[in-house]
Amino acid sequence: MSKIILITGATDGIGKITATELAKKGNHVIIHGRNEQKAKQTVAEIEQQSENAQVEYLIADLFSLSAVKQMADKFQQKYDHLDVLINNAGAVLDDTRRETDDIENTMALNVLAPFLLNQLLLPNLEKSTDGRIINMSSGTHRQAKPDMNDLNLEKETSGQKRYGISKLFVIWNSQHLAAELQKQGITNVTVNCSHPGAVGTNFGQDSDNGFINNMIYKIALHLMPAPEKGAVTNIYLASSDEVKGLTGKFFNNKKQLEKPQTKEYTPAREQQLWDYCMKVCAPFLED
Repeated sequence: MSKIILITGATDGIGKITATELAKKGNHVIIHGRNEQKAKQTVAEIEQQSENAQVEYLIADLFSLSAVKQMADKFQQKYDHLDVLINNAGAVLDDTRRETDDIENTMALNVLAPFLLNQLLLPNLEKSTDGRIINMSSGTHRQAKPDMNDLNLEKETSGQKRYGISKLFVIWNSQHLAAELQKQGITNVTVNCSHPGAVGTNFGQDSDNGFINNMIYKIALHLMPAPEKGAVTNIYLASSDEVKGLTGKFFNNKKQLEKPQTKEYTPAREQQLWDYCMKVCAPFLED
């Protein structure tokens, strides 16, 4: 049965491969990108490779929460329901601030954008018999040491460390949303995290590791597994009956991992993060 699937950050890398493979399965796939010309080209390539004409695109700058809201509005104007939302977009970033929302870039793109999109499109997911939210995390979350007095990540100077913290926050928010839906008796929408592993994309090559470390990264890039391996878990979580009904879990290589790192976790911290994200996103959740 064909599903309506929305994938953010899907004009290249893991997102594009995920979109292509899910289109090959006969699904209606909507890719998100920042550049319209690139998005159009990607749609044409996916349609050709998948022999599926049900591929479309949405454009949004996910650093801006107002743009996230506009993208959700455009989706809802055209579609009644959503079966799968894959929050794939994310990055390791040097610069820390956008003037639009006064939010640190890593926090805006990696944490708040998927948080807001999940909230905005939840009514559409609830109309699916098997709604699935897949949030992209990373193994780098295991080294994260968040300062809970700096949830906007303004004090942390390392882009790599900000990234790891943001991916830990993605896990906490995913766990919280999964639990909230269960409490509300919404059993037809699941929320899980996916870790792609270290794969050869251009994802982190512009991070602020210094010249030597960036050169090492570029050399290592050619030694890493192909991006196809990184897409496997997303494809699995979006399409497999094996995970139907499973929620609040963390997956890597199509396997449910026992637990993400817990040394920094407390229920109070999870709630504090959730409340912060809800407060920042509240203006965009009002009717």
